[in-house]
Amino acid sequence: MSKKRYIVSVIFIIIVFLSACTEKKETQTIIWEQTKNNNDLTDNIYEGMLSEPVICGQKNTYDTLNVATYITKVDDTYFIADCYHNQIIYNENLTDPLNQWNVLTDEVHYAHTIASDGVMFLVDDTENNRLLVFQKIQNDYVHTQTLENIGMRPHFVQYDAKSEMFLAWSSITGEMYFIKKSDVPDPKGYYSLYIEKILKIDALFGVYVRSFTMIEDEFYFVSGHNNQKILKAIINSSGDGFEITAEYPVADQIAGMVQLIKIGKFYYITVSTDNQENQDFATILRTDNLENLASGTYEEIYDQFGVSRGTPYYITEIDGRYYMTHHRTNENIIAFDIYEDQIEYVAVLY
Repeated sequence: MSKKRYIVSVIFIIIVFLSACTEKKETQTIIWEQTKNNNDLTDNIYEGMLSEPVICGQKNTYDTLNVATYITKVDDTYFIADCYHNQIIYNENLTDPLNQWNVLTDEVHYAHTIASDGVMFLVDDTENNRLLVFQKIQNDYVHTQTLENIGMRPHFVQYDAKSEMFLAWSSITGEMYFIKKSDVPDPKGYYSLYIEKILKIDALFGVYVRSFTMIEDEFYFVSGHNNQKILKAIINSSGDGFEITAEYPVADQIAGMVQLIKIGKFYYITVSTDNQENQDFATILRTDNLENLASGTYEEIYDQFGVSRGTPYYITEIDGRYYMTHHRTNENIIAFDIYEDQIEYVAVLY
């Protein structure tokens, strides 16, 4: 979704700041900055814990989704970010009517994603610049903690099983928050999540970047409408910064990207807007070489889904099948398979 209305008032200040800073830099081989001292961060392991944790689970009152942005499955339960209804909902199947789903939280303003390690759940509360933490205890989900002041518009959270950390991306400030679970619970059985470190890519400060993708040990940051390139980066050997390893310029008409995901030999990319934030350019494309994106020599595959034009958003893989959220249309959750690079068995679920 375009956030022009939100950032117009701050982008001018950001651009001026960037111009003043970048003129002094001759190279940006390693681009990072930590906004807080790491020792200060880890000292506050229990910051934001609620004095009275809240059990979730009231019934969803809506019959439809309003700008669905993310779907995932944790154990046997599905979760959907119902963004413009300001809620995350969950259910044990994808066949029940939406008004039979339960609400994990409705205390968010435009939550875009949810991530989990199976016990802890992290939700980005985008417009409130914070993260909400939930814990599953037996059959209940409990809101246990709120992490405030998470950059500007945290927009994408993921769990990295390899490092056993949650990663939260601040979409306007170019900051990645690395978040760990406490080793032991408190006397009531609640674990905390705490910020271990914050790494920042200076080149993405002031750029609206909707997501990142981890492929092995590399991070891909999709193009924003106001920088028009995908950045590939790794964490440096000392673990205290990002090192940019490649930049891939993109054509004007696909500048406002949502997500990049690699399936087989292809990179699949959902696009929300062009470089002028016009959603009429929303599409889905794929390429086997990101260097082709600048020249426009990529394949548009939107028509293969056989759905009405809207805005494709995040794609996730669940049990070997793919699911795409989709808005500006009544076709909000779309399931599909990819077999021998062909889109097959497309089904609109909600």
